[in-house]
Amino acid sequence: MGKLDDDLEDVLIDDANDASKKTLFGKLRNYFLAGILVTAPISITIFVTLKFLTFLDNKITPLIPAMYNPNTYLPISVPGLGLIIAIVFFIVVGWFTRNFFGRLLVRISEYIVERVPVINTIYGAIKQIFETVMASQSDAFKEVVMFEYPRKGIWVMGFVTGQTKGEVQGLTDTDTVNVFLPTTPNPTSGFLLFIPKKDLIYMKMSVEEGIKMIVSGGIITPEHKGNS
Repeated sequence: MGKLDDDLEDVLIDDANDASKKTLFGKLRNYFLAGILVTAPISITIFVTLKFLTFLDNKITPLIPAMYNPNTYLPISVPGLGLIIAIVFFIVVGWFTRNFFGRLLVRISEYIVERVPVINTIYGAIKQIFETVMASQSDAFKEVVMFEYPRKGIWVMGFVTGQTKGEVQGLTDTDTVNVFLPTTPNPTSGFLLFIPKKDLIYMKMSVEEGIKMIVSGGIITPEHKGNS
């Protein structure tokens, strides 16, 4: 609760030099703001979670035959059933692709897809992105960096997605790093930059903290961890 407790303390502490805070209106205003700080984060979290579960239930649950759908027999619908089914589905598919027949089926499917114009390009790009991001040995999105962009004196924050390789690195004279520069408040869009490693400042904040700062437009600022 640390940050929330500090915010509540800031809101509720009466300033002896400010007479307006001694009035009933001032106290009610402080209590009102404290109430928002307490209820808003958890309320929004619950709302978004329920919306997500409802979306999955509406899309996945209708695909279940009535005889296997518990909502057919129960007086109320089971929230999160779609999410549970999705998780089980991915586990089963993952298990299936680990055996001989599963790998054979995947190879046949990829063989067909890779020979269809346009679709093969889309499939190849998406597959490579997922393999890169989800691979345990990948360095993608594990480090937050700061650098000058679009000119000297202006600093931005981005995420390292890996060491520059191939033709791009071959055409440069310095050790170059791939950096994703996200936009605010939508971090899923942005720019891919190839930046000399010497021009990057590696930050101590986590990727999660960096994303929060970018999405909030700088309103949420992680605590400085110092040089320790």
